Amino acid sequence: MLQNIGLPGILLIAVVVLVLFGKGKVSSLMGEVGKGITAFKKGVSDGTAEIEKERADVAKDVTPAETAAKDKV
Repeated sequence: MLQNIGLPGILLIAVVVLVLFGKGKVSSLMGEVGKGITAFKKGVSDGTAEIEKERADVAKDVTPAETAAKDKV
């Protein structure tokens, strides 16, 4: 159903939305969408950095447990 909209249909929908909600409301709504996208990207990058840090911490200690116990004594 949505594959047949095309450019004229999208423009018509944009005009109807603009008439119904007004320029100010649409502008503020798009600003909120932009903030949401920015927050999502920041969350994804923070999660990726946390996972990479955990992997780096695990990769640092390559000494077998038995050898490490003997060295500490």
